Amino acid sequence: MSDKLYFPVNPAAQSGVKNVLQFLSDITYQKVITGQHTQTMAMEELAHIKSVAGREPALLGFELLSYSPNINYLDTDDECMTEITENYGTLKRAWEWASQKGLITFTWHWFSPLGGRSKSFFTVNTEFDASKAVIDGTPEHKALISDMDMMAGLLRPFCDKGIPILWRPFHEGDGGWFWWGAKGADTVKKLYRMMYERYTAHHHLNNLIWVWNSQVPECYPGDDVVDIISRDMYPEAHLHTSRSEMYHELVKITEQPKITIIGETGTLPDLDAICCEKIGWASYMTWSKQFCMTEEYSSRDFLKKLYHSPYAVTKESLPVLY
Repeated sequence: MSDKLYFPVNPAAQSGVKNVLQFLSDITYQKVITGQHTQTMAMEELAHIKSVAGREPALLGFELLSYSPNINYLDTDDECMTEITENYGTLKRAWEWASQKGLITFTWHWFSPLGGRSKSFFTVNTEFDASKAVIDGTPEHKALISDMDMMAGLLRPFCDKGIPILWRPFHEGDGGWFWWGAKGADTVKKLYRMMYERYTAHHHLNNLIWVWNSQVPECYPGDDVVDIISRDMYPEAHLHTSRSEMYHELVKITEQPKITIIGETGTLPDLDAICCEKIGWASYMTWSKQFCMTEEYSSRDFLKKLYHSPYAVTKESLPVLY
């Protein structure tokens, strides 16, 4: 990929979007961007990595679940409320990371736009029918658009400041565990394309880098609305490989060459193996809490080794891209 220009799918994309995509394309097969998800104000994961490795990830993930407009505070449980309250205000941390010119990605565990209880992003906790939400004029559609527009308002200031965001909506949409994936491939494709159209043509959020997150070909929404293809993986603990089989499965969803990343992982990949085997992962993002903070999935020694790999792009070696 590094021998050619890489263009965003949004013709009006900002320069930061173009720079990030070109950088990801240029490093593919040669280096890998280190990434870590966070979901609290304390960002314990970031502090842990710095204390163990003496370095920071180049890409930081932020959670938007508490920013969902339709959280049912009257019918919930302690686990749900803890997750929500710990997530309050975390966009401030995203702004702070942006001020340091770090890369940003957002994950939205989107509480059901209409009805639901507790963690209503899970299908079992809501009767919300996404297949009705893609039909113009239905109550489900109106609720969906209302939520989309609210989130667009939170993304707007980042756009105004020219801050590129790896935007990964409807993640893991090939599964039935989230309401957006519960009605099958056709529905999740329509949801994604609806959001792309609304956020680009209506809201002009030209700072978004559009990341698709599924390895299932039937779910792929189309090359015209996807900048980056990705998949999530939670392999065996302490099994550090290039994830080559998962990579080769993912790239089959489209014939067009696309930048390819690991959207989420539990166990750290082996960056040396990725680059030596010429596997095209341009970045990865470890999930939060126990996946980073304990040695249940990856040892402290391996974490340190990874961050000191000659193939690792850390915050310290990341060029200014916006």
